[in-house]
Amino acid sequence: MRKLSILLLLSVLTSCNPELMENVARKISWESRQFQESENQELIHGQSYLPVYSHIYYVQDNSPFYLTATISIRNTSTEDPFYLFSADYYNTDGEIVKKYLANPIYVNPLETIEFVISESDTHGGSGANFIFDWAVENPGQVPLFEAVMISTRGQQGLSFSTRGVQNF
Repeated sequence: MRKLSILLLLSVLTSCNPELMENVARKISWESRQFQESENQELIHGQSYLPVYSHIYYVQDNSPFYLTATISIRNTSTEDPFYLFSADYYNTDGEIVKKYLANPIYVNPLETIEFVISESDTHGGSGANFIFDWAVENPGQVPLFEAVMISTRGQQGLSFSTRGVQNF
């Protein structure tokens, strides 16, 4: 039965349209997204905190279950872009692991951009997090920051999500 399930899964995966598969991991040209804030532009600046887990513990506290994390940055506005100045990843000890942006970028209306932290990247730890510095033109517009963590081991599958909170 297990062999039949594996064969079925392989046939489904290999029969996928390659054009559809290209959309799974969307590449973004960060250089074309660069944004320079002008002195005349009135922006409302904000900061958001997003908890992320590169692993959690199971059975005992010395048994980590490693996770892949997808960081989702969503523009909730139907009309206006928002501006992302930084996306910094910190570990459990509060030390910077990685700065994801070299320069500020814009995110189009209703657009989502993503960062993926591989299951094999254990630098963050169980208390990892992101800090996002951003700006909007409209005071009612707040970007949405989410993380989806997932992993499988044998027949055990695990997934959960977290949502960012705005720092004041």
